[in-house]
Amino acid sequence: MRGVFVLNTAEMAKVSARGGFSLFWGLVASTVISAVGVIVIARLLSPSEYGLVTVALAAPGLVTLFRDWGVNSAMIKYTAQYRSENRISEVKNILAAGLSFELTSGLLLSIILFLLSDFIATKIFNRPETTQLIQAASFIVFAGALLTVSQSLFTGYEKMEFTSITMICQSISKTFLAPILILFGFGAFGAVLGSMISVLAAGLVGILLLYAKIYRKINASNDGLKVVETLKTMLKFGLPLSISSILGGFLSQFYNFLVVIYCADALIGNYSVATNFIVLITFFSTPISTVLFPAFSKLNPEHEDETLRSAFQLSVKYASLIVVPVAAALMALSQPALTTLFGEKYSYAPSYLTLLAISYLYTAFGSLSVGNLIISQGETKFSMKLSLITVAVGLPLSLILIPKLGIIGLILTTLVAGIPSLSIALWYVKRHYGATIDWTSSTKILSASIFSASVTHLILTQLPLPSWTELALGAIAFLTIYIISVSLIGAVKRSDIENIKEMMEELGPISKLLNPPLNIIEKLIQKIHRT
Repeated sequence: MRGVFVLNTAEMAKVSARGGFSLFWGLVASTVISAVGVIVIARLLSPSEYGLVTVALAAPGLVTLFRDWGVNSAMIKYTAQYRSENRISEVKNILAAGLSFELTSGLLLSIILFLLSDFIATKIFNRPETTQLIQAASFIVFAGALLTVSQSLFTGYEKMEFTSITMICQSISKTFLAPILILFGFGAFGAVLGSMISVLAAGLVGILLLYAKIYRKINASNDGLKVVETLKTMLKFGLPLSISSILGGFLSQFYNFLVVIYCADALIGNYSVATNFIVLITFFSTPISTVLFPAFSKLNPEHEDETLRSAFQLSVKYASLIVVPVAAALMALSQPALTTLFGEKYSYAPSYLTLLAISYLYTAFGSLSVGNLIISQGETKFSMKLSLITVAVGLPLSLILIPKLGIIGLILTTLVAGIPSLSIALWYVKRHYGATIDWTSSTKILSASIFSASVTHLILTQLPLPSWTELALGAIAFLTIYIISVSLIGAVKRSDIENIKEMMEELGPISKLLNPPLNIIEKLIQKIHRT
């Protein structure tokens, strides 16, 4: 039994590492391309115009919450589960039901949003000039349905490389089209139109890949497609998740409405720049979070309880080793990073970025893992209850902090509102699955990261250098200090290094690039152990 347990965990880790890396390179490539576009767009538009673009794109973001009713999450879960149970033919039912539902609801909601654009711009946003912007943005809802269906199936099939292709396609389209439309005199409208077309292009590419690489190779059963029956199963699983998403989206949009009312457009533009830059952390957090859902979905706690407990604990530890230091480094380097890319134009953005990065430190306490574990086991109603708790905390807090502190109040609200639900989720996982975090390890990783960021910031404040020089020097200083400190305090053990190296073997030649820092840490641990 022990051998089977180790094998299962190792195989899960290798598959997740391969899928995570496939998604990682897609995120990096697409984000770098998008970052170029963001920089160009931000320089072509004034902070006020850029703020209007942000406001207009909030409308389809809100409407999208009512589009899939949790069907996208159900597609991921059941695709992964059916594959592990060797029920491949049933995946066609999942695809047919999901595609039919998403396209129908997406088209209907796009039309509704287009017709209500004037009302939303005038009565809700109190910015009549955004009417045409919202009209152009309304078709993002339909285009996003195409993209969601394809990416959900790719995730369930653990074919993350196809997801990466769609992301790169979207970023290239947006980076190319939006600046051209702005230069041709369309201004903020051109930026929004470019965003909409880029989502549509990526969605069409995703559907073509889905058909060619997955759907066409599945042998359907002789009974034909069971769209209605399958959709009922998916909605039963997904509806509580949909309510959770609607609650979370409502809370986010409620925050945005307060920001629109109480904050100047220029400050909103600064905040938008900071939120665009925070995606550097999502290079690492998103692949981890994405691969955990299908990985946990394959596990049955009644028969694989030990594997589930180990998978959860290791997922928190190894995710923390990557995400927490990246977040801490970004906090320390926010000023030189943003100044290098945007100049002094967005002077408030560095402080916003520093505060936004704090939320990723919660990775050390299981924020990326615990929700995926709960949902993967079908406990979607409990997940909905957690969302209700977050709303109950966030609503009154936002009404107090945002009117008084503006953008700072918004960020503080988001940092505090999720803490109660995270604590309850950890208690639930401990009680029902016997799974818990290695608290000692998490504390050490967090301590090493904060210490490294503090020392790096102190060094940079004593050296008045050009921003790009500060950025390069700070990155080197942080990495050096973190490697030494994480080894000295015992946050990483030799067994962890061996496990990581084994997972990295799935990456082929890329693993050779990752081995040097791991070897350094391993040698430091050996010397410390001998001492």
